[in-house]
Amino acid sequence: MPEITDLSRLYARPGFLLRRAHQISAAVFEDECRELGLTPAQFGALTVLNAHPGLDQSSLARALGFDKVTTLRVLRVLESRALVQRAASPTSRRNLSITLSNQGLEVLLQAQGAAEKAYQRLMSPLNTEQRQQLVGLLKLMSDGLEDQARAPFVPPSSA
Repeated sequence: MPEITDLSRLYARPGFLLRRAHQISAAVFEDECRELGLTPAQFGALTVLNAHPGLDQSSLARALGFDKVTTLRVLRVLESRALVQRAASPTSRRNLSITLSNQGLEVLLQAQGAAEKAYQRLMSPLNTEQRQQLVGLLKLMSDGLEDQARAPFVPPSSA
């Protein structure tokens, strides 16, 4: 049995490495998007809403794999910056329909280059084959353990 003071086992655990990679990924993204003041979560929400205008908050949460509280926090910031608008849904009085404002679309368009730079920086230690392998393995892990996630991931339908 290894000694408790041996940190090599901790530092080799997938959870530790995934958390650390996520910290680095967020830092790189936020550095590239500093002028726009966007976080990865906000960029994700703007991207989904651009592709599927009018989603309700629950559908947006599922499309991002976020819990409802996180989604609400992201939307409050985006709404305070006038990047999104919430209005009564045409199909349900209980739900609000969320859309990008013109300013939100402009910020999203400006963020595309910065997001690509962040992606390139994050993946820079890897060659092309390793990049594909990493993404493939992460998808395999995520898909295989989806039923154990705290928040469901359900991409919006393409219809």
